Amino acid sequence: MKDFDEVLPFILRLSLFQDFSRDNENDVRVLRILYENFSVKHFKTKDLIIKEGDYGDLFYILLDGCIRIYRKTPAGDKIALANLSGDQGIFFGETALISKDCRSATVEAATDCKVLEISSKKFHAICEKEPVLGYRVIMKIAGIMANTISDCNNDKAILYEALFNEIEYEV
Repeated sequence: MKDFDEVLPFILRLSLFQDFSRDNENDVRVLRILYENFSVKHFKTKDLIIKEGDYGDLFYILLDGCIRIYRKTPAGDKIALANLSGDQGIFFGETALISKDCRSATVEAATDCKVLEISSKKFHAICEKEPVLGYRVIMKIAGIMANTISDCNNDKAILYEALFNEIEYEV
């Protein structure tokens, strides 16, 4: 595993940890504790990191490599959602930090990948001792979820309108 001081700038670029400052000794101390509880995992090309529909309690930060995110339609067809690389500041599985997570999409290694991984149990144990970590991270996750719900509602409205217009056109 890389030295904490090498990884700290990368961690601070992640939106989940942007409220933390390299200039604040307490922030750095808390992030060091978190970092020391991560495990490094390696995945080969085509390995599934997360499988849609499975329950999971792991949160991941992509350090190196590229991932592909997709989900299945009700008919079972794959829909590609994103292709992402480690240099983009990518994390996934964050919902698992706040609830027993039924995975909403599949995350596959598009290339060989290196990730940091932490279980919700370890994260919660750290937050018991360092509540500032839990508060800040959970507020960021809540913001992500609120944006997702808003986007989903907008998408539903667009689809409803398109369907309504299609039915009206056919009549």
